[in-house]
Amino acid sequence: MAEVKGKLYLIPTPISGSEPENVLPQRVIDITRHLSYFVVEELRTARRYLSRIKVQKPIDELVFFELNEHSQPEAVEAMLTPLLQGYDVGLMSEAGVPAIADPGAILVAAAHRKGIRVIPLVGPSSILLTLVASGLNGQNFAFVGYLPVKPDERRKRIRILEQRSRTEGQTQLFIEAPYRNIQLLKDLISVCNEQTTIAIATELTSADELIITKTVREWKNIPLPDINKKNTVFALLA
Repeated sequence: MAEVKGKLYLIPTPISGSEPENVLPQRVIDITRHLSYFVVEELRTARRYLSRIKVQKPIDELVFFELNEHSQPEAVEAMLTPLLQGYDVGLMSEAGVPAIADPGAILVAAAHRKGIRVIPLVGPSSILLTLVASGLNGQNFAFVGYLPVKPDERRKRIRILEQRSRTEGQTQLFIEAPYRNIQLLKDLISVCNEQTTIAIATELTSADELIITKTVREWKNIPLPDINKKNTVFALLA
């Protein structure tokens, strides 16, 4: 008799302070409530969220594995144990969908190697929401993660991304540590060609949501919005 393996559910979570039922399908919440095993990026955040949606079991009876950029391969393999024993497991990011700008991809890859069924669930992605709300090219785009921290390297990277965008007609999307948002926006405005379009999307799905798309020339003629220490996605199209 073939062994029965559990399913790995990729569970999205809210990307702002929004109520889960306002940004997640009820089916996603229901599936999450009935799971007993979770792989999470940050334990405290996960426990808080699961309490918020009123999981079926007491929080202290749930089993958690922490997966982050420091997790070793053998630890990732151990996270597959419940799945191989027939239990379903939920993979949760700290915010948004797992495995995008998130270490969860290594667990998904390991699950595929073991023949475990992977089920992605529908939920908010700040990257895709930024793209669709920006008015930039949604037929050809790339998410390139974080830009370099050092100013000279960051500006050099911006020039490379702008040239790639110009050559390929490709929208470039990226993020920054929230406390460096203003400096990144200033660098974009100072480095890029005046005809290049820059979009920002801040605190998406929240009451403070802000989405602005303007050319560099237009950005130079308006006061910069207060995006300091706010979750923001940037996009450019040359």
